[in-house]
Amino acid sequence: MELEVKSVAPPTTFRLMNLQKKMRFKEQAIEGVLFLVGVLTIFITLSIVFVLGNEALLFFEDPEVTLAEFLGSTKWAPAIGEFGIWALVSATLTTSVIALAVAVPLGLSAAIYLSEYASLRVRSILKPILEILAGIPTVVYGYFALMFVTPLLRSVVGNQIGVYNMLSAGLVMGIMILPLMSSMSEDALNAVPNSLREAAYALGSTRFEAALQVVVPAAFSGIGAAIIVGVSRAVGETMIVAIASGATSKFTFNPLEAAETMTAHIARISGGDLSYNSIDYNSLFAIALMLFLVTLVLNLLSQWIVKRFREQYE
Repeated sequence: MELEVKSVAPPTTFRLMNLQKKMRFKEQAIEGVLFLVGVLTIFITLSIVFVLGNEALLFFEDPEVTLAEFLGSTKWAPAIGEFGIWALVSATLTTSVIALAVAVPLGLSAAIYLSEYASLRVRSILKPILEILAGIPTVVYGYFALMFVTPLLRSVVGNQIGVYNMLSAGLVMGIMILPLMSSMSEDALNAVPNSLREAAYALGSTRFEAALQVVVPAAFSGIGAAIIVGVSRAVGETMIVAIASGATSKFTFNPLEAAETMTAHIARISGGDLSYNSIDYNSLFAIALMLFLVTLVLNLLSQWIVKRFREQYE
């Protein structure tokens, strides 16, 4: 008579199976939460576009406004029926270009030094200092531009520069986005494989030549993305230009003059008593939509640059 022997799994096997089920449940829960967050982000973005587009449509439906005048005129004065957006775009572009002229060379130089030259001790000191600049409120930067940078420029240039001017606002904006530029550029430089540096040293290159001719070109995708992000940050800055650049809607590229940017105009007008569905009220959404489209184009350009040049060095 044969006896059947049933194999019984040891207790540890059951524990492992239960542990695996719990881990799978946790992974599925985390995946579900992340999916909901992604959907929420897309929903918020679409909601912003819908609100801006819907309110801006009310602006363009007004009989006093034409799209040709909005995109082709250089005078912005809604009170007298002039709606040329280029009066605000020119000031936005001028201050942003000045900010980039400050932030790009200084930020890239700081990134190269921290990545290729600085010791761990020096980096531990300089990195927090740069991060402190990123934590200063923009209102403080605005009054710094108005009360310190502008008098300094007037002592050098003379009375040719006004109390409110785009030059001081752009310079301080460059200081503001400097930590962002240096941090992103340093991350891109650190991502370059050390084998490229070692190959450059083996060919007789100095550290400076290796950094400038090998490491920087290899990290150009990340550096280009940092520049585009810096441009977006400068275009969207409000308080510095609202305080230091002036409140005059003027089509000019002269940095010594006062001019109002798109963000500064929105901040100034929205702080007043505007009646709902008035021409001034609806014009704010048209300006905001233009600003949104500019930043969207810059972000798409950033993604294209990253994809294009990253494929070159893979």
